[in-house]
Amino acid sequence: MPELIDLMVVYNLFSEKDLLKRIACDDETAFREVFNLYSRNILGFVSGFIHSEDEAGEIVQDTFLVLWNNRKALTEVEHPRNYIYTVARNKCYDYITRMARNEKELRLVWEDTQQGQADIEKNLFAKESGSVINGALLSLSDQKQNVFRMSRYEEMSHEEIAAATGLSKSKVKNIVVEVLKHLKVRLKQASVLFFLLACLDNFK
Repeated sequence: MPELIDLMVVYNLFSEKDLLKRIACDDETAFREVFNLYSRNILGFVSGFIHSEDEAGEIVQDTFLVLWNNRKALTEVEHPRNYIYTVARNKCYDYITRMARNEKELRLVWEDTQQGQADIEKNLFAKESGSVINGALLSLSDQKQNVFRMSRYEEMSHEEIAAATGLSKSKVKNIVVEVLKHLKVRLKQASVLFFLLACLDNFK
């Protein structure tokens, strides 16, 4: 019985090699025979390898397309079955590599998009905050506006502001503190408004 099995294996090997030689001679019938002989098993192998039945069918087709496109080299193949499975396995590796690269690229694009969106929102908020501050300052007296601008925009010390305005150092300090509190309240009110507007935009 073992001798019979060995003979069958040898016969199949010679038969399959003969099919490849015929394919090398552009025999489409031989190609269909090889396809029918291996396609179902190759499909099962690929499906188990990449865990995607939809993509497995494509890879099987690509495997046999490689076989046909390189048919002139098939006369050198000693083990047809091993050769076909090797082609299929390499196609699986290509698919997995491509998917990994696409996932990485997608993740990088998403991160760039999120960062870009964050930068845009940050810049918009900075501009809106600047508008709020300017509006809040205009509602104050000229004295308070001048003291605050000298303190924050011209970076003058309290002593320098006191000397320039004729006010006492403590008066200058109290004005700066008062203006900062006023601006803090206005910015807090504005941030709530910006949040509400953003929520309304999401409902559009």
